[in-house]
Amino acid sequence: MKHTIVITGASRGIGRAAALSFAKRGYPLFLTSNSHADDLEETASMAAAFHVPVFTAPYVDIGDYEQCRTQIWEQIQGQNLTIEGVVNNAGISYIGLLQDMSYEDWDRIVRVNLGSVFTMCKFAIPHLLKLGYGKIINISSVWGNVGASCEVAYSATKGGINSLTKALAKELAPSNIQVNAVAFGAIDTSMNSFLNKEERDALIDEIPAGRLATPEEAGELIAAIYQDCGKYLTGQIISMDGGWC
Repeated sequence: MKHTIVITGASRGIGRAAALSFAKRGYPLFLTSNSHADDLEETASMAAAFHVPVFTAPYVDIGDYEQCRTQIWEQIQGQNLTIEGVVNNAGISYIGLLQDMSYEDWDRIVRVNLGSVFTMCKFAIPHLLKLGYGKIINISSVWGNVGASCEVAYSATKGGINSLTKALAKELAPSNIQVNAVAFGAIDTSMNSFLNKEERDALIDEIPAGRLATPEEAGELIAAIYQDCGKYLTGQIISMDGGWC
């Protein structure tokens, strides 16, 4: 029997694609987003077309511990949902020199990108322990592996996610819970919409595969790692970057 998968940042892009990939595999879903409530409901409607139950929690600041507790996990408990997996996808970016970055911007990106992974894992673990198994997949970036100029804060949070993944995997492996991360390269989502044509073309020239990945490819990889890679794969940072980094 397949139980519910929680996916954060599910309104668009990788989160939406992951939701649809899980739905077509028959998994019930609990989807969250901070903004774009209409898009989240569209994702839910698309997923429900695969005849699976879909629950949503819009307008949740994933970097806020109390909002996560009350608007996600208390709702999960109130709905009597059995959680077997979490995809920590929610994240924001910041482009600019570190010297020009305010502390408020630094604090926000750390809370949303890294703090939310702590919070979601903390609340999910008791559910998974009770079930006796489960999987957590954290969405990282190649910049967490190698760092990016003008994306220092973003790179730091993704590097933190990588370390958290490896450490938590060691804690939870004896409990039959696997923790892995996917370090994505350039995906054709709204997060990269700030690039003009010249910048986009220059980026593509750097990628041996000669293109950006689609959100659908990213979503399929996440679901495949979850469903098809067994119970021995844990503590891994799996890269999907078209040979870029």
